[in-house]
Amino acid sequence: MLKLAERMGRAKPSAIMAVAEKAKQLKAEGRDIVSFSIGVPNFLPGEHVYAAVREALAKDSGQYGSNRGADALLDAYLHHLEEAGLAGYTRKNVATGIGAKHVLYNLAEALLNPGDTIAFSVPYWTTYVDIADIVGAKTKLLPCPAEQNYKLTPAQLDAALPGTKVFLFNNPSNPTGMVYTKDEIAALAEVLVRHPDVWIICDDIYNRMVFDGIGYHNFINARPELRDRVIHVDSISKTYGMPGWRVGFIAGPEVVAQAMVTMNSNHITNIPEMVTAAAVAALTGPQDVPQQKNLEFQGKRDQVLAMLDAIPGVKCPRPQGAFYVFPDISCAFGKSHEGVRIDSDIDFCNALLQAKGVACVPGSAFGEPKGLRISYTCPTAQLADGLRRFAEFFAELK
Repeated sequence: MLKLAERMGRAKPSAIMAVAEKAKQLKAEGRDIVSFSIGVPNFLPGEHVYAAVREALAKDSGQYGSNRGADALLDAYLHHLEEAGLAGYTRKNVATGIGAKHVLYNLAEALLNPGDTIAFSVPYWTTYVDIADIVGAKTKLLPCPAEQNYKLTPAQLDAALPGTKVFLFNNPSNPTGMVYTKDEIAALAEVLVRHPDVWIICDDIYNRMVFDGIGYHNFINARPELRDRVIHVDSISKTYGMPGWRVGFIAGPEVVAQAMVTMNSNHITNIPEMVTAAAVAALTGPQDVPQQKNLEFQGKRDQVLAMLDAIPGVKCPRPQGAFYVFPDISCAFGKSHEGVRIDSDIDFCNALLQAKGVACVPGSAFGEPKGLRISYTCPTAQLADGLRRFAEFFAELK
């Protein structure tokens, strides 16, 4: 009997997309659905991005492009890095990919042998575990519950790094929206300096979605000697409302960037000219749209938190970035809604969707079964309606 490769037995479909597809199906059947499930920014980039694409179409060469990325795109990303406080990189330190997910997968292939260990905190973005499983790496999961504000402590990190080859750090966080302060970053960087044999991947794709004036901070500024081990991952998807355009970046040591170029030469060859033009325009053009949306997301964050704070028993650390809220809803376990018993986060999300037409992703998809993720980027009126339904559901529990 013909068989697929063994790695396909370890590959799993995205849990987030499964919820999003279920919500979409119910909507197609005529249900009034409010989706808090998929992590998309739900806005479009400025007109200058589309103008750049039209110009690129008119000048289309029809040729292959650079495996690393077009010079204009690399330079635009380098400027983006400088504005984030990460100066000193050159074109040899950066490379592109088909979105951050593709970049992360290539990094796993380049850095991890089967049996190597990658460590990251819990809750985690679902893809981290999925990619590690596919490449045959071991995962070292570092629990960071609501009681410690979903944040990793220096002591946890110090205990986890022996025997670990890669430490993956997501800041601001998906799914929790938590952002590490300058002092918290400095404390973790101090630990990382003491473990020189560990690669450090920083998933920074929400670095321009930070609220309350706390700013984005990174390990290299805290401890410059970490530069030879730190790999930054970024994307145009969230900041610029362009998830479907699929452009991701890495910045790091030359040897890692060159590995990404080699992988691209065997995987994707290059990012298309029109997509490149769109990404360059987004990075170098007017920034009014992402700045405005960041303010809107901060307001929506406050709207969600106000609803959650009014529900007895629900615990939710205050997120200060991205566009997610991750409440601990375990107070609902053991209760029932209209005769349907709720014993888990999955039960809760299924009952909420069926009874109120509100779709959320269960926390177990992110490694934390006491919670769930709310993505609050839907239109303001829809958000208010969804939050009202969410609160009603809790009020009706018995």
